[in-house]
Amino acid sequence: MACRISELVLSCRDPELLARFWCEVLDFVVLDREEDGSLEIGPRDGFGGPQPTIILSRNDDPVVARSRLHIDVNATDRDQDAELERLLALGARPADIGQTGDEPWHVLADPEGNEFCLLRARLDPL
Repeated sequence: MACRISELVLSCRDPELLARFWCEVLDFVVLDREEDGSLEIGPRDGFGGPQPTIILSRNDDPVVARSRLHIDVNATDRDQDAELERLLALGARPADIGQTGDEPWHVLADPEGNEFCLLRARLDPL
């Protein structure tokens, strides 16, 4: 028997801001709100499906180091250039982590500076 990733937890200062951003990026919805302001977002069919949900955990502590884990995303209904334009319009911004510029992916940051990559391949939507 093996495990499966069911949730990703991202500490953040403004869960509502990041929920709006990531729900638009991933076509997710808010599944749950906690009293402390934390949110769970995920696919419309909810927790336990083929995609993990994301817990946006409120944390006001200052960020002291770059995260060692990042999210990679792929477009499902357009090419990489069109998806890049869409992500930038949603509030993503280019991020420099030392890439050469020859990579087939784009390194971006969400509105709180969490890095993620937009890969070239288009995937079928689930």
